[in-house]
Amino acid sequence: MSFTVWYNTRCPVCDAGITHQKRRLIAAVKAGAIEFRDINHEPEALASCGATLDQIRRRLHVIDENGKLVVGADVAIEIWRRTPGEHWLATLTGNRVVKPVTRFVYDRFADLLYAWNKRRGHW
Repeated sequence: MSFTVWYNTRCPVCDAGITHQKRRLIAAVKAGAIEFRDINHEPEALASCGATLDQIRRRLHVIDENGKLVVGADVAIEIWRRTPGEHWLATLTGNRVVKPVTRFVYDRFADLLYAWNKRRGHW
């Protein structure tokens, strides 16, 4: 099983960020170690995990190699950990002292971005 990232391509900010990461992770994508999937094409994909379409549009979601659901800032940290040249960012934002702040900032930004996308009709 690969590391499968679920995200919202209809959000211009999310789509640009994931497009950037896909380019940085091209070898891992080609090898099948990481996969990026648009939740808009499979809106019920994570229903069995209890994740709604709106929750996935609001925050990144991952099904990791062990079948575990990971959400939000922890997804971003894991992506950076796997991205060449960005491991330092994962180390900085994912250490036990800073991680609570990382999660708080990510969640507030995700909430603002979600509201902006709804107002702009990016659904």
